[in-house]
Amino acid sequence: MPDNDAAVARFRELLQLPTVSHADETEIEWEPFDAFVAALPRLYPRTHERLEREIVDGHSLLYRWPGAAASDPLVLMAHYDVVPVVEEEWDRLPFAAEIVGDGVDAAIHARGAIDDKGSLVAILEAVEQLAGSDFRPIRDVYLSFGHNEETAGGGARAVVDLLRERGVRPGLVIDEGGAVVEGVVPGVTVPTAMVGVAERGVMTALLTAREGGGHASTPPAFPATARLARAIGRLHRHPFPVRIAPPVRALFATLAPHAPQPLRWVFGNLALTGPLLARVFPRLGPEMNALVRTTAVATELSGAPGENVLATTARAAVNIRLLTGDTVASATDYVRRVIADPEVEVEVRHGSDPSPVSPWRGEPWRRVAGAVASALSDSSSGENIVTTPYIQLGASDSRWFTAISAHVYRFTPFHLTRAERDALHSHNERIRVQVWLRGIGFYRDLIAAS
Repeated sequence: MPDNDAAVARFRELLQLPTVSHADETEIEWEPFDAFVAALPRLYPRTHERLEREIVDGHSLLYRWPGAAASDPLVLMAHYDVVPVVEEEWDRLPFAAEIVGDGVDAAIHARGAIDDKGSLVAILEAVEQLAGSDFRPIRDVYLSFGHNEETAGGGARAVVDLLRERGVRPGLVIDEGGAVVEGVVPGVTVPTAMVGVAERGVMTALLTAREGGGHASTPPAFPATARLARAIGRLHRHPFPVRIAPPVRALFATLAPHAPQPLRWVFGNLALTGPLLARVFPRLGPEMNALVRTTAVATELSGAPGENVLATTARAAVNIRLLTGDTVASATDYVRRVIADPEVEVEVRHGSDPSPVSPWRGEPWRRVAGAVASALSDSSSGENIVTTPYIQLGASDSRWFTAISAHVYRFTPFHLTRAERDALHSHNERIRVQVWLRGIGFYRDLIAAS
């Protein structure tokens, strides 16, 4: 039997290492990253006896567990870098990994508890359990642990380049993504495993307005800051059009039998009701809005260097998340049309189109759904979890793996409340101990079935 207390202790030790990534890598303190990598052989000795390990791109890790066959391997992904914290916003020290509460409510509070050391350590715990027996996987199993997913994702990209050079074509890839949730879809109360079959693209558009400058005591009739504000306001008042992409149609078709009437009929007849639903969903909250449209929001603003100086350049960074079917080029054209001001420059700083859509039928999908049913369903209540496709709302390292695999899925095997999901990239990130321990079983069962 697994020693749950020892597993939790290992998890907490790794959470206590502040592996904070920054877009400017000169700001990164690499000592915690080195300590994280160095701790793994000590904490997981059987894994490091049975699996081959190599370091890629400086700090990312690639493990290979040779199976009976090398073709169509399984790839389990995670990352161990975390986003920065504002310590005074937290109720607990963000890297103390303190356990708060007891019983089923006991939770570990720490940056990275969910995003994404929770998955990474659960994978290692599953492998350690299996490696300690005579188990040999049916296929090769790879573990790909990135060190800069929160910024550039260069580690995962380098891993993909390496696997491509070696002729490795994964038959199934699992990365972080959707979770087991309840109440996200109106009228559906059964627990739902939201497995991302695609993820939205991401881009940053820079809006720039310019003027001659001068003293703030004699402003022009329409200064650069006002022109920029008008452009941002137009984008806010005229969001991207709504539509239901194929993975979202599949989501509602899957959940229709679990919804009460008349929603069951509405969800099951999207050919008729889809246009109306697409217009209603944005009113039901940010998650539902993001399922049916490309989103755009101004995130960074800059202007004059002083409060009494006119801005010669006023600039806004607009973060755009592209729904399946949109592209960087089409979104840029839309932004220009909506702003309708040739004096506001629109420049794409960086961007990537939405990922290809992985199938939600076939043997790889059934393996994922089977592991959800065997490891995550609550046998005591008799209530099964419904596994459904959906569009991953955020970006992940898995986008690089779509170049070498047609079956890339995004799923975090934890039952998360709305409050727990809201804490990602915010303060008071936490995961319930029992929820995390159950997630280990998902990875163990998936490896055993692969």
